[in-house]
Amino acid sequence: MAITARSNLTDVCFEVCTALDRVGIIAVLTGGSAATFYAPEAYQSRDADFIVTLRADGGAKVLTDLGYSGRSGTYEHAENPYTLEFPRGPLAVGDDLIKTWETIRRDGQILYLLSRTDCVRDRLMWFYTDNDLSALRAAIGVVGSGPVDQKFIREWSSREGFVKECDYFFAQLRP
Repeated sequence: MAITARSNLTDVCFEVCTALDRVGIIAVLTGGSAATFYAPEAYQSRDADFIVTLRADGGAKVLTDLGYSGRSGTYEHAENPYTLEFPRGPLAVGDDLIKTWETIRRDGQILYLLSRTDCVRDRLMWFYTDNDLSALRAAIGVVGSGPVDQKFIREWSSREGFVKECDYFFAQLRP
């Protein structure tokens, strides 16, 4: 499968992650694009953010072969509107390093991405530090898409110093 003008963000993410994985590069989908994967009705990212956790040679060629070009961590496709970004690691949310993630397989393709719980924490960190209301809406959407460890989110929020903001988030979850 190739990336075309019709490929949606999920298709792009699977294609990129699979191609990188084939040359020994593990790139984990994070940020708003992970939230879009879990809760597309709540949030639509216009780019795919990958944190590279294991590097190997050949990543630039893989992206070129997929139709991407770019520099400084942002890559644009000749036909597709979704850009790729590779923020500097490590893979972390706040002060917590993330050492495990989800692995999703689809039709011979692979996608590494933050767990639902870590995706919620990632979006909440943007809400907590930048008052990003779209990140809050994304976090709420991800909670609604499947199970998350709410107790862990409360404990983490407390460790990070955002008790009041966390209480606000949980109040938004109530019907």
